[in-house]
This record gives sequence, C-alpha cells and structure tokens, in this order.
Amino acid sequence: MRRGAKGRWRRGAAVAVTVLCVAYAPIAMTELWPYARPGAPAFGEWLLGRTVSPRYVADALATRIGPYRHSLVPMIVHSVLGGALMLLGPAQLFTASRRRTRLHRVLGVVFAVTVYASMAGAALYLARTAPEDAFSGAAFWIVLATILAGTVLSVTFGVLAAVGGYPDLHQRWMLLCYGYLLTAPLLRLEWGALPRLMPGLPMTEINLVAVQHLGSLVVFGALIASRTLDRRGEVRGVTGSWAPLPVLVAAQLAGAAALVWIVRSYLDLGARGERLLVAYLLPYAVACAVMAYGARRAGREGRGWAREEWRLHLTGLALAPVLSVGAVPVLQRGLDLDRGTALSAGVAVGCGMLAFAATAVVSLRVMYARELLKRAAPAGRTPAVGVSSPVA
Repeated sequence: MRRGAKGRWRRGAAVAVTVLCVAYAPIAMTELWPYARPGAPAFGEWLLGRTVSPRYVADALATRIGPYRHSLVPMIVHSVLGGALMLLGPAQLFTASRRRTRLHRVLGVVFAVTVYASMAGAALYLARTAPEDAFSGAAFWIVLATILAGTVLSVTFGVLAAVGGYPDLHQRWMLLCYGYLLTAPLLRLEWGALPRLMPGLPMTEINLVAVQHLGSLVVFGALIASRTLDRRGEVRGVTGSWAPLPVLVAAQLAGAAALVWIVRSYLDLGARGERLLVAYLLPYAVACAVMAYGARRAGREGRGWAREEWRLHLTGLALAPVLSVGAVPVLQRGLDLDRGTALSAGVAVGCGMLAFAATAVVSLRVMYARELLKRAAPAGRTPAVGVSSPVA
C-alpha cells in the first residue's frame, strides 16, 4: 500500500471511530433512564425501536428490569461515565497525534480515573447479580466480567508503561483498553443489524451471537491500530524471535485440534449451535488470515519488529481455541453450567484473553530488549530502546 493510501486509510479509520464514539455517547448516558423513571427519554431505545421494532425493544426492556433493579445506581454511573469515555478516547487520540503533550497527560489522568469509576459501577452490578440472573444469562455475565477485567488491567498497564518511559507500549495498552470499551457501541450496532439477518431472535439471543466475536474483533482492531501507528522497522535490542516457526506451527496444530472439538460441540447443539459457530468462525478466520499476511509481508520487506509483533499475536490467536476448550469443563463445574452455556462462554472469551496475553508478551519483549541494552551500555549511559514515540 502506497504512503498516500495508508494516510487516507488512517484518517478514514480515525474519523469512523470518532463518529461512532460521539454518536454513542448520548445513547450510553441516557440508556438506563427508563429503568429509573418509566417513560423517560432514551435515544438508544428510540432509535432501536424504529430500526427493528417497538416490540423487540419492549421485550428486551422487560428482561433487564429484574437484573438491573438492585444495581440501578451503579449501572447509571457506569453508563454515564461510559458515555464520557467515548468522548475522551478520540480526544486522547487527537492530542497524541498533534503532540499536545501536556493536554494529553491531563486528559489521560481523567480518562484513567473515569475508567476505574465506570468499571467499579459495572463490578458492583456483576457482584450483586448471579450469573444465571444476568441479562442473556450466565454466558453473557462471564463475557462482561472478562471485558471488565481486561479494561481495568489494560488501562493500568498503560499508565505504568507511560510512567516507566515506554510510549510505544503505553500506546498499545491504551488502544487495547479502548478496544474493550468499544464493545458497548458495537454491541448496539449488532442489536440493530443482526435482527435483519436472523429475524425473530430476541435481544437475549442476539447478545449471545454478538459476544462470539465482539471481544476478538475489538482486540484485533487494537492490534491493527497499533501496527498502523508504529512506523518503526526495528526496535533496538530486539533480535531473533520469541515465536519461531516451530512454535508457531505447534500452536496452529494445537489450535486446529481444538477448533475441531469446538465445531463438533456446537453442531451437537442444533440450529442454535450452528448460528453461534458461524458467528465465531468467520471473524476468527479473517483475523488469522490478516495476521499471517501481515507477518509475511513484514518479513519480505525486512521489517523485523513488525514481523515479530504479528507473529506473537498470531501465535496467541492460534492458541485461543485451546484456552476455550480448557475453559469449558472449568466453567461447567465451577459455576454449575450446562455444557452449551459453558461452551458459548468459553469460546466467547478465548480470543480476547489470548490477545491480552499476546500484548503482554510484546511488552515483555520490548522491556527485555531495554534490559539487555542497559547491561551492555557503558556505565552512566541509559539506552533509549522503546522510548521514542513509534509514530515519530
């Protein structure tokens, strides 16, 4: 891709995400008003009723009254602050790209505090709600808990990376954090779009279809954004590979075996299982293909750092089905779930968790390289590996 086309692609993607976030902010802030005061205006409810049907919205509202009744205040805090985060994210991207360092740091502190406060509201809701009583059931509760943990950990690691002098790693963790946050507006888009592809399904079932791929899509998007913003061909001190070909092949073989088990297990669930399987497999296959292509192209062009990051994430994605298969019996016995629910939950969280792990390995890769250079540097000199901005 030519440099001009890359620039247009980056600008187009940034504009699209910004529009999505700004449009979703008022929807998030007003979404829970009808639960506190019946008949109160809610932009999302109004829009969804005209996109799908008023009955579709009314049925969804009725199924959420019970789970939200005992945690309404924490959930309102969560949703209002979540809307604020939709506005703070694009602001942070703008200040970073424009080198507004002081403003970026101030907004970064506000962003991190808002994430913690918003996620605290969600955590109170999850703690007070039994998994089987949650909206869309136990599988959805498990996915929400996983996204919450990923959001909190990624913003924490992002702050630590900034304090430690790793702007490239800070950028990756914050993009991952924002990817987790984007599951909210993307889920609302699927509430409006999927009923056209799967007419007759209630929102509770739409949720289960969506979570089969939403987590993996947003972390994949965060990786694409990281690779797009990082223009470095090499990172000082990074040599060799932590994902050599034998490791990558072994991970892919293990993942293929796990995928066979997942396919058979879903097919045993009938039409519902087939629906969930398609929702999982198609995005998974696309992500694998893009990562493999990215690694191969970077290798041909001699961009060793890009090749290494693509391969680390590809290894993690290959192992995601293995994690999902291993999670099924744990969820079955630990939470007393039926096999179908445990399978749906395990598959839904696998890709997101392994993408988080791959980002952690990338961070360790850079930090280890800096440590090696420190040991090799003359006394009194500190090498600058991973310190300069990757978008410089």
